[in-house]
Amino acid sequence: MTSTTTPPRITVVGTGYLGATHAVCMAKLGIEVLGVDVDDRKIAELAAGRVPFYEPGLAEELSTALESGRLRFTTDFDEAARFGDVHFVCVGTPQEQGSDAADLRYVDSAMTELASRIHKHALIVGKSTVPVGTAARLAQLVTEVAPQDAEVELAWNPEFLREGFAVDDTLHPDRLVFGVESEWAEHLLEDVFRPIIDAETPVIVADLATAELVKVAANSFLATKISYINAMAEVCEAAGADVDVLATALSHDGRIGGRFLKPGLGFGGGCLPKDIRAFRHRAAQLGVGQAVAFLEEVDAINQRRRSRTVELVRELAGEICAGCAWRLSAPRSSPTPTTCATRRRSTSRGCSTSRARRSRCTTPRPTRTRTAPTPTSSTSIRSARRRTRPRSSCCSPSGTSSGTPTRPSSATSWRSGGWSTPGTRSMPRPTGRRAGSTGPSVSRPWHPCTR
Repeated sequence: MTSTTTPPRITVVGTGYLGATHAVCMAKLGIEVLGVDVDDRKIAELAAGRVPFYEPGLAEELSTALESGRLRFTTDFDEAARFGDVHFVCVGTPQEQGSDAADLRYVDSAMTELASRIHKHALIVGKSTVPVGTAARLAQLVTEVAPQDAEVELAWNPEFLREGFAVDDTLHPDRLVFGVESEWAEHLLEDVFRPIIDAETPVIVADLATAELVKVAANSFLATKISYINAMAEVCEAAGADVDVLATALSHDGRIGGRFLKPGLGFGGGCLPKDIRAFRHRAAQLGVGQAVAFLEEVDAINQRRRSRTVELVRELAGEICAGCAWRLSAPRSSPTPTTCATRRRSTSRGCSTSRARRSRCTTPRPTRTRTAPTPTSSTSIRSARRRTRPRSSCCSPSGTSSGTPTRPSSATSWRSGGWSTPGTRSMPRPTGRRAGSTGPSVSRPWHPCTR
């Protein structure tokens, strides 16, 4: 079909991450766009050229679109109904409180507010991620609430954006999916996306239910692939194997590929976790819950991976933290914050001897009561300690004198009852008897600058 002389005018209802990106990119393609939202503050920010979230390149494209005059923003649904030939609904579908189901209140509200104000032949296109069967219900809702002089159809056009690449994914998608019920709706969507289609982007035309499933099926597959390699990481850890080498070997299989096959913390964000849960919930409602029961384990692996990562950090930091823990339980003379800061500055200036470092510490050294060992052994032990003493800032928490730690700076961390400084080696706790001494046990008060 030959495209119309001028592209249809569009509105974008919901100006969050998806909606704002879609509105800006459509304006860049030469289409007149009106962004609509009920949030006055968000609309004011976008109209002033400020993006209320971070997405590389979007702020610059927003400024360009506003300057061109092809993009405007409003909170008036009556204006939106008069303006648009095609209305894209991009509102959120969060997870319901206390349930795995998707919360569809915002989608229902947007469809009702818009359709009830349209008085012409128009197309409403859903882009939100919804459970399969939602579009069929919404098509009936739109027909019921639309005025008698209106002819409103519903279509579905799922999005496949990646955070950090949303602008490029909108302008250069790897495919376009049109869920439609008539040739008129299909041709109208082709007119909207004409520049993208002319760039030989594949177009898949489907029914409403299939278009809905494309999005949730894609997210479920990606989540499964991520959790699979993280499950292999657990097996490799137990067996003493290398999961990175394993992933590399698997990636050379053309049937598997290497994308999203990287072990790590797992998946997060505002899409994959809620989408796979809503998919499981909807499948159970349809009586085929067992078909996607594996998604429960995919979710469990993802949650478990986060906990395991924290455990690994604790294990790696255990030696350092254990070395500092005993110091908090022993009576000590703690330096003031100024003293610790002075000592850190002296270390950063390159003082290479323990004598120079101690000279900058203003904390009075406590007296030692001990049986004098032989001079030779005492001197050699002291020299050995100076050679092995780590060059680092004081481990003692600043401003403490009773052994109760206060909150430290970002350079310190809490573990097993003690503050520790990353990068320092833990020192053994004194046993009370000095090597080489033949006398009784000695009393050696701890000093922060001579561990």
